[in-house]
Amino acid sequence: MDQATGAITHWLASAHDVPTQARREFDAGIALLRTGDVFDAIRLPAPVVHAAAGSSAPEAVAAFLAEGLEVGAVIHDAYGVGVWYYALVPPRTYAHWRLPGVECLAPGTWLGVPRPDLLPRPGPYWALPPRAVGAVCDAHAVAALVLRGRDRLDIAPVGERVL
Repeated sequence: MDQATGAITHWLASAHDVPTQARREFDAGIALLRTGDVFDAIRLPAPVVHAAAGSSAPEAVAAFLAEGLEVGAVIHDAYGVGVWYYALVPPRTYAHWRLPGVECLAPGTWLGVPRPDLLPRPGPYWALPPRAVGAVCDAHAVAALVLRGRDRLDIAPVGERVL
């Protein structure tokens, strides 16, 4: 693990009550971390992200996220019935997030976070890996992504106040 990846791992692990436990979990691939102090997370439905990106191909989605969000970190969890993306955003975003149908996880929610260098599938991986300590997505950019995806899916917003 290089120095930058180590620093990002340390930063992410600081979201755990016992950071050394999180680092041990990262050794296995995924750590359960709490939202709220280090980052919040917005759960994005895959169809909305794919519509915004114009593709469901992982490489195309990754390129779209890198261009559209510029800085940030997005996890893709392709396991289970629902397929989700989780955009890490600044702490306290939860208090202001008001986009109906797209949840910002409540502070204290446990989120499975892949170790910073976990990029391949299957399972949770980084669709847009954090490139620096504290690199989270701008919540307004995430909202714009959602609105673009909804527009392409022709989902009519109802009384939305984004932030």
